[in-house]
Amino acid sequence: MKVILSQTVPKVGKEGTVVNVADGFARNYLFPRGLAIVADKNQLRALEIRNVRLAAKSADAKTAAEKLKEQIHGKTVRIPGQVGKDQGKLFGAITSQNVADAIRKQLGVEVEKRNVALIEPIKRLGHHVVDVDLHRDVDAKLTVHVFDPAAPEENEPAAEDKELIEA
Repeated sequence: MKVILSQTVPKVGKEGTVVNVADGFARNYLFPRGLAIVADKNQLRALEIRNVRLAAKSADAKTAAEKLKEQIHGKTVRIPGQVGKDQGKLFGAITSQNVADAIRKQLGVEVEKRNVALIEPIKRLGHHVVDVDLHRDVDAKLTVHVFDPAAPEENEPAAEDKELIEA
């Protein structure tokens, strides 16, 4: 089924794009959450008009997004997580809001939680690569290092954190 995405959906597409998805996925997930609409003739025409308007505004927004990408792409953000004894599983989870707050505090860059593309919350310790959707054409990748604050060897940043993402 062809749909027009109303918001960016990880591993499906970005806002304003026309994508083919399974009928059940569209009916049971995308439509009830308001993430997509059916791509009929009228909606496609409206999308073209909207894309023309957005293209005019987009130039300034894209340059600002590319500056943000330079500041966060390839960086590591450290987030403490509470874990059980001798386990790598977290109590609770690290959500896109936690990642956005950590980016704001540690890197000094303002990012909205809806721009952090976590498919599902992080529930384990370790390094996790997260996409940040800054603009329709600009994406950044950063590493989220979830560590146990009670473990003293985990509290020091490792040299591998700085070299985890190279691109």
